[in-house]
Amino acid sequence: MFQVVTLATSSKRFLLRCVAYWLLALLTPCALAEALNGLVVSIADGDTLTVLVDKVQYKVRLTEIDTPERAQPWGQRAKQALASKVFQRTVLIQVTGYDRYGRVLGRVYLDNRDINRELVNEGHAWAYRQYLTDQDFLASEARARDQHLGLWASAKPIPPWDWRRDKREAAPTIEPLTTASLQCGNKQYCRQMASCAEARFYLQTCGVTTLDGDKDGIPCEVLCN
Repeated sequence: MFQVVTLATSSKRFLLRCVAYWLLALLTPCALAEALNGLVVSIADGDTLTVLVDKVQYKVRLTEIDTPERAQPWGQRAKQALASKVFQRTVLIQVTGYDRYGRVLGRVYLDNRDINRELVNEGHAWAYRQYLTDQDFLASEARARDQHLGLWASAKPIPPWDWRRDKREAAPTIEPLTTASLQCGNKQYCRQMASCAEARFYLQTCGVTTLDGDKDGIPCEVLCN
């Protein structure tokens, strides 16, 4: 099921555990392969992509970096930058874990190019200080800022973690008139939501965090934007 560079020998048990993880949306990660090879089939934003590995799709969150949100200034430019580098290309992903949304966390390489670092070097991303493990990303960010590259050409770019925090604080806790008849059920995905009101109810009241993949406090942005 995984096409990997390194994998534990007990592959059958590993595969069963991983299948159970994805089906049940467990928060505890299964055992990890050290690397994956996959074809990039979609780009969600500047730091999130989907790879196809042996007919199975995996959403990957690039580590060490944080790019502007899609609705944020430079968000679409960051997404385009990532797409121009890797879309429809076969990449190597050094896997470091999973996040609470079930996404693979890793460094993305294309022909020995460190794509995560390139995005910072070119001014499309910040070094993600909260989760940073490679301090050299701070120096890369500083060089891009000093040269006014990419998002650093604007006067006061807002770090995406501040943008998400402000969005969460500004979001209403309850949407009036439309949630009185709603009850928590088994819905987990935006395609199951009939309205923005229902999506907000499931996120804020039922705690269905899968509706807010980019953690900006706004669920199902197709419905709520």
